[in-house]
Amino acid sequence: MSSRKLDDLRPEVRPQVDAFLAACESAGLDVLVTCTLRSNDEQTQLYAQGRTAPGHIVTNAKAGQSAHNYGLALDIVPMVNGKPDWNGKDPVWQQIGELGVAAGLTWLGSPGSSFPEEPHFEHSDWRTVAGIAA
Repeated sequence: MSSRKLDDLRPEVRPQVDAFLAACESAGLDVLVTCTLRSNDEQTQLYAQGRTAPGHIVTNAKAGQSAHNYGLALDIVPMVNGKPDWNGKDPVWQQIGELGVAAGLTWLGSPGSSFPEEPHFEHSDWRTVAGIAA
């Protein structure tokens, strides 16, 4: 099962993640970390979703192509009235995205993203850090 532990993130991204989560807290935003590290097998299953398995397409990354596979990304969801708010059109997502970017992370929910993933934040140069070609 995918990890939700911040300690599973690599040290190259941890300062940005800590700053991001602290900024969310300072802004009065309650966010839940839903994923940090993910195995290649789990990534393969997610990639199949909406393609060869039931459900909606949630990622364009195959195994080894996601920053999650290297401990260089996290997914979050804002908690509104004690419940996760997965509606990426809610203005709270823009606020959270801006805080992540200000902390030095890349937000895949930013306007103009070819495959918007509002919950996903990653190290801005994760491929280099992970030692893989772009």
